[in-house]
Amino acid sequence: MKNLFAGTQSSDDIKEVYLESIEGQDEVKEFTLGKNTSSILFSDPKLLGFVAARHKFVAKMFDGFDKVLEIGCQEGFGSMLVAPSVKHLHSIDFYKPYIDSSKARFSDREINITFEAADVLNHIPGEGYQGIFALDVLEHIEKREEDKFMSNIVNALSEHGTCIIGMPSLESQQYASKASKIGHVNCKTGSDFKAFCLKYFHNVYSFSMNDEVLHTGYFPMSHYLFALCSSKR
Repeated sequence: MKNLFAGTQSSDDIKEVYLESIEGQDEVKEFTLGKNTSSILFSDPKLLGFVAARHKFVAKMFDGFDKVLEIGCQEGFGSMLVAPSVKHLHSIDFYKPYIDSSKARFSDREINITFEAADVLNHIPGEGYQGIFALDVLEHIEKREEDKFMSNIVNALSEHGTCIIGMPSLESQQYASKASKIGHVNCKTGSDFKAFCLKYFHNVYSFSMNDEVLHTGYFPMSHYLFALCSSKR
């Protein structure tokens, strides 16, 4: 035990307690993040906190669901936050390198996530999903394709399924990075976002998020928007 700890002041008793608290840790294989996630970690790590908070919201809303679809999973970082709350999560992305990376990195893990390369504008693999969520996807869908995007989601949902869409607000774009602005071709105001979702669902509940804080505040001061949608039309 002596060689495991620095210094001499801490007692053997507290060291024993510490070792007991991390028992089994050495049996866990270290996990490698994907290239995009690693890049974010070293360039702007707080963004991973935002991603985690958004996916935690989904996990709470979908808690106990049997069959859930994630659209735009990237490298599966957020997927791992939702998976423990559902029976099975199928995660898709249209960028094949993300899916190839996820399949390789998760291959030796016992998880309830499957990964597949798919373009939601062509088709959504599977049907009868109890929950479907797409975070940071709609703003990348060209306006002329947004109805196809939502129609495909609605068709893949079960009769009483729930959908969560999350996207940065139009007002937030004055603070967005150069790279984000290039890809954000379809941001919306909170009111326009809700109106769009109401074309496809009878019930749309609006939430907002600033950094990691979820709220129901004033749309123009909301950096990020959520639409929780149910009762498809």
